[in-house]
Amino acid sequence: MAALTDESVTQESQPDPLSGAPAPYRILIADDHPLFREALVDLMQTHFAGAEILQAPDLDNAMTIATAREDLDLILLDLNMPGMQGLNGLVRLSNESPTIPVVIISAEEEKSVVLQAMTCGAVGFIVKSLSRDEILSALDLVLAGQVYLPSDVIRSSASGSRHQNRSSGHHDSQVDLSMLSSLTRRQLLVLEQLATGDSNKQIAYNLSITEATVKVHVSAILRKLQVTNRLQAVLYASHIDFSQPIKR
Repeated sequence: MAALTDESVTQESQPDPLSGAPAPYRILIADDHPLFREALVDLMQTHFAGAEILQAPDLDNAMTIATAREDLDLILLDLNMPGMQGLNGLVRLSNESPTIPVVIISAEEEKSVVLQAMTCGAVGFIVKSLSRDEILSALDLVLAGQVYLPSDVIRSSASGSRHQNRSSGHHDSQVDLSMLSSLTRRQLLVLEQLATGDSNKQIAYNLSITEATVKVHVSAILRKLQVTNRLQAVLYASHIDFSQPIKR
């Protein structure tokens, strides 16, 4: 196994315990392309003051670091680096370090791969073709405890499901209409926005309501649809044809 010393970069600042300032983030970047890793390091050290950034060029090094550093706030994991074997590497890492959130960062844009990665335990999927600002927004979302999916993938998933529903003349079997009819009109509007991959902030802007109100609606939607997280609600919503009237 390669030595870890020259693959880690640290920029730490000790927060003043009296100031109440949050501790700097601790993030591991696991990618076999040095130039891409260095670009991410520069990006995050500029955006996240005092962040501690660790690097790994392959899965074995990433797992060694993750095992030794259970205090990591996030792992950014490339799907195609040595040792990964596709999503098997994600499963291994998640099993070994289940408390550390993992975000896939990859050039892969296939919808099925994105959704499989989320099913295997990732809390986000960042496509490498995203802009600097989009990558930072995605990281902010994940570090705030939310799930991030590329909006284009979600829209593609929703569009494909709705086309299939219209062709067959009925809703997908995964949609329980009795649960759907329990949602209020406002909750349906929020659910429709979730299906496009919008954040709470964007939904609040689109619907001219506060972000706190969006959070209340999302909680109610999860409860009524009997799902446990935002991702499950997004996948549920992708099977709904919002262009058709929903009886309540």
